Amino acid sequence: MAPLSHELEPPVNPARFTGRYRNYVSLERKVNERPWVLENSETGERRINVWCSNDYLGLSQHPAVIEATVEAVKSVGLGTGGARSISGTSIYHTRLENEIATAHGKEAALLFATGFTANGATLSTICGTVSDIVAFSDSLNHASMIYGIRYSKAEKKIFRHNDVGHLEELLKAYPLNRPKLIAFESLYSMDGDFSPLEEILALAKKYNAFTYLDEIHAAGIYGATGTGCAEELGVLDEIDIIQGGFGKAFGCAGGYIAGPKAIVDAVRSYAPAFVFSTSSPAPVVAAALASFEYNREHPELRARLLDTVGELKHGLKALGIPLVSDDSHILPILVGDPYRSKEISRRLIDEFGIYVQPVNAPTVPEGTERLRVTPTAAHTRQDVEAFLSAIKSVWSDVTTEAAE
Repeated sequence: MAPLSHELEPPVNPARFTGRYRNYVSLERKVNERPWVLENSETGERRINVWCSNDYLGLSQHPAVIEATVEAVKSVGLGTGGARSISGTSIYHTRLENEIATAHGKEAALLFATGFTANGATLSTICGTVSDIVAFSDSLNHASMIYGIRYSKAEKKIFRHNDVGHLEELLKAYPLNRPKLIAFESLYSMDGDFSPLEEILALAKKYNAFTYLDEIHAAGIYGATGTGCAEELGVLDEIDIIQGGFGKAFGCAGGYIAGPKAIVDAVRSYAPAFVFSTSSPAPVVAAALASFEYNREHPELRARLLDTVGELKHGLKALGIPLVSDDSHILPILVGDPYRSKEISRRLIDEFGIYVQPVNAPTVPEGTERLRVTPTAAHTRQDVEAFLSAIKSVWSDVTTEAAE
């Protein structure tokens, strides 16, 4: 079974899932102890160090975020009691949408319960309502983007990952005045590589195409105020629609889009996933607002994360550990076999108390199985040294066993 793609998958034989079954690790996080957590299993509890969390900056446990959440719960309670259009728009929703729009230099913004919903609802609405539109989508786009485009039934063209030459070949085959949308990510979370953002924007301008940029794994980390790669490169005003979220670097939950008011209004009016969903609990939105504001004013968190990433990256390279990419703060270690990736993960946690989840097919293509390592701002130099020592030992043993 290939990774999720823009084409419908045929039924598969369950026997082919050998080596792909996912084991969930039950964790009990403790405030002020990150990145350490308690693992709860049948054999009891043990303290482990997490190296595969998307809470890149540790903001999920930051006092400012926790305080904002508690204050909101005490002030307004938990659930909003309805969809956004029926009593479900709290003062926190309104404030956060205004903050997002301003930070991205856009006319309007819209909140969703998840980043998946933000992508699926927005892309399905745009591609489903703009007559005769053609969607151009990177082959490694997130499943939520694929779902939104597929659901719309719009014509679609898939370009090879980050291949601007292939994208231009596809674009030039259509009349200049035909509606087009290029959907891509700034940072691909499983490979850890950046898109050629400026080159894609140049093509969009040349061929008269709208742009839809998913910044969810870059938001909070890159740019002077932490809005993402578009801010880092100074091209925010060249992107039509930006998608991001709060479940990664901001340590909270929820997704958002920012863009022209007409497009945002269309989504809030016509996207079933938005119109008919109960809105996010007000305290959750209050937490996201606090995190968004705190991160904007405290670039030292982002600097600390990138310093830690640099240390780990240097150590892995010195050990000869292969990486899928070393572009970003996401460092996927290439294993290339589902059994070995699970074995390395098991031994790291059993022998060293280091938790890195293996990522196997169908999430990634067969033969590219990996350990997706994500340092955080909470990891110390001692944590990095312990990780490098552990991976050196396990990698040597497992690769030697494989060769025998």
